[in-house]
Amino acid sequence: MIIKPRSESLELKVLRCLNVRTTLTKKEKNYLTNLEKGHIGEVAFDKWLKNLSLECIVLHDILFETNNTVFQIDTLLLTADTLYIFEVKNYEGDFYIEKDLWYTLTKSEISNPLLQLNRSQSLLNRLLIEHGIHVSVVPYLIFINPNFHLYQAPLNSPIIFPTQLNRFINTMNNKSSKLSKNHFNLAEKLLSIRLTQSPYLRLPDYSYEQIKKGIVCGSCSSFITEFSDGVLICSCGFREGITPAVIRSVEEFKVLFPDRKITTSNIQEWCNIVPSRKIINKILRTHYKLMGYGKSSYYSEY
Repeated sequence: MIIKPRSESLELKVLRCLNVRTTLTKKEKNYLTNLEKGHIGEVAFDKWLKNLSLECIVLHDILFETNNTVFQIDTLLLTADTLYIFEVKNYEGDFYIEKDLWYTLTKSEISNPLLQLNRSQSLLNRLLIEHGIHVSVVPYLIFINPNFHLYQAPLNSPIIFPTQLNRFINTMNNKSSKLSKNHFNLAEKLLSIRLTQSPYLRLPDYSYEQIKKGIVCGSCSSFITEFSDGVLICSCGFREGITPAVIRSVEEFKVLFPDRKITTSNIQEWCNIVPSRKIINKILRTHYKLMGYGKSSYYSEY
């Protein structure tokens, strides 16, 4: 049972929007690429995890803090007697280990993911002790990409390679696991002590004035240049009704500028291509909740 689903990180959402509406630096683009690849790997792991048949509770993307140290765990899985940590990596290509250091075949050193896993386990154990929680914690490093290979991998390490995933899930499914109310109370406790947002977001500086306005094509991510009879037409040939396009643009507006009010004027300026305030106003009234009255009114989610 998944009680904390996975969601795209704020960093990923913001950088996606900025990549279309402004110019990212090479470093920022590389970071965005890594975030995209990591999220794809996590989603692939989530799909694989659905094959689990034993009774368990799943919590994705959990951010904790202990002793002034913030750490994130890709997936926690709670069974009758164990709390599993899954660290998911979507590495692609050939890698090797030499004296506990990890390298690509071109001899570029990368961060040791086993050290990251060990750190997460240690910090989680400390956090559990702080809150009087006693449960066995078992960590696993999951490599999800089938095009990954690691030379000189240490024996008896908590690594699960792509070719081992099916055997691993079969082993998990053969375990006995009967959940009780105490397990759900523990899951709720973990949710209650988590952080809702990282204090260390890596986001570029940007302002409303420097961001390009307009509606982005839902297919090719270029800006729509033609609007006719309630239909947006992109140069790539993609056609879309005005309502879903405006709603998508409002969501981008919220991601980039959470402190700005969602008003008819603001969204018409943001969408740029829609000439009629009435169209914008009707969409907002239908899909969002009107707050306040007169000139001070704005919209929010239901």
